[in-house]
Amino acid sequence: MKVEIWSDIMCPFCYIGKRRFEAALEQFPGKDNVTVEWKSFQLNPALQSQPGKDVYDYVAEIKGQSREWSLTVHEQMTSTAKDAGLTYNFDKAVIANSFDAHRLIQLAKKHQLGDAAEERLFYAYFTEGKDMSNHETLLELGTEIGLDKAEIAAVLKSGDLAAAVNNDVNEAQQLGIRGVPFFVLDRKYGVSGAQPVDAFTQALEQAYGEWKKTQSVTELETLSGQVCTPDGDCK
Repeated sequence: MKVEIWSDIMCPFCYIGKRRFEAALEQFPGKDNVTVEWKSFQLNPALQSQPGKDVYDYVAEIKGQSREWSLTVHEQMTSTAKDAGLTYNFDKAVIANSFDAHRLIQLAKKHQLGDAAEERLFYAYFTEGKDMSNHETLLELGTEIGLDKAEIAAVLKSGDLAAAVNNDVNEAQQLGIRGVPFFVLDRKYGVSGAQPVDAFTQALEQAYGEWKKTQSVTELETLSGQVCTPDGDCK
């Protein structure tokens, strides 16, 4: 069964949602039959990179609120992240456009490293304070998870995989997804937001139960005779 997750690596609830979903999946009996695909989503496609800008002032400005309000909101977010085992250092956060980071994720997906890319980029942004628009930074992070340095450089230098990012965004719009994280289970059930672990568990159980009913199982009528098995037993 496939689970598709639309996410922006600069979205604080997306990282928290990732952890909570992973906790639910880890204890799910059918986890070996579940595949996860990460999908690109940009919360602010028009965002201009502002490396020297304070994230507290930036959020306060776009929300029309005070800096004090922004500080309180980020403190609450940091506490929520801590409960999920994550460390958010908003003091280090760099305001940057995430489009090229999403192109890197698309490259990672081609090499079955999509989850590794999401994890590394989340940590880089929220904990380490890395600039998600800086190509040298993305080159370093991509190499860390096992991607070829020359291939990363070629993608970042060109416009490669931009269409893949845009396709994910367009697909989200078609599905009615307006915010992230958003989890789509077997293209039948949607889970919006960083839900509690129990909510993810219930969604997995429901979707998996219905998915399993659709899987064909071949049962053979067998005429038994003398055979040898892989363990060396012949009888």
